[in-house]
Amino acid sequence: MNLKKIDLNIGWGILLIVLGLLFGLQSLGLVGTGTLWGWVWAFIFGAGGLVFLYWFLSDREQWWAVIPGFTLLGLGALVALGSTGLRLAGELGGALFMGSIAAAFWVVYLRNRAAWWAIIPGGVLATLALVILASNLVSGEAVGGLFFLGMAATFGLVYLFANPERRMTWALIPGAILGVMGLLLLAASSSLLGYLWPLALIGVGGYLVLRVLMRRAE
Repeated sequence: MNLKKIDLNIGWGILLIVLGLLFGLQSLGLVGTGTLWGWVWAFIFGAGGLVFLYWFLSDREQWWAVIPGFTLLGLGALVALGSTGLRLAGELGGALFMGSIAAAFWVVYLRNRAAWWAIIPGGVLATLALVILASNLVSGEAVGGLFFLGMAATFGLVYLFANPERRMTWALIPGAILGVMGLLLLAASSSLLGYLWPLALIGVGGYLVLRVLMRRAE
């Protein structure tokens, strides 16, 4: 009999028992949702995440377990930060939660480079984590610019790493459009818009002309 499978079943069993007891006590009104129980739930979510990650480490073919594993860890961190009462706990916790899910997709890609699709949700969620952190530091236009630039970088990574032997050139089109939009939004939050707008038009026009000339040269 597989000892790793036995250990996994024991871990699941203990977690389900604890969850059942807590839900039962809460239904009877014997426990509330105060700070102490916030830490309890944070521990439970974190333990659940570790169970899924242990499952993945025990059998690397079960790559899907990484996603709920990191998600539960991030959720546990979010609840724990909320229980601290810190003023920025919500923003920090939200960024950490999004970042944890993004990390899961990056682990999926690093485990199997053929799973290039994981780059897209990994990049989008990492961008959202950055946007959440930046929302309290910069203006609304700058936040929007960071979002579009992060999306552009995501498609850039798809072009570079999805298939090194045969580049996915289609990713350059949405990447370039999103990048220009991001630069324009960043420029709108400053006095540089009058300079960057003409440069953006020149850059896009130059790219289109260069693309046609390269096709004719082939």
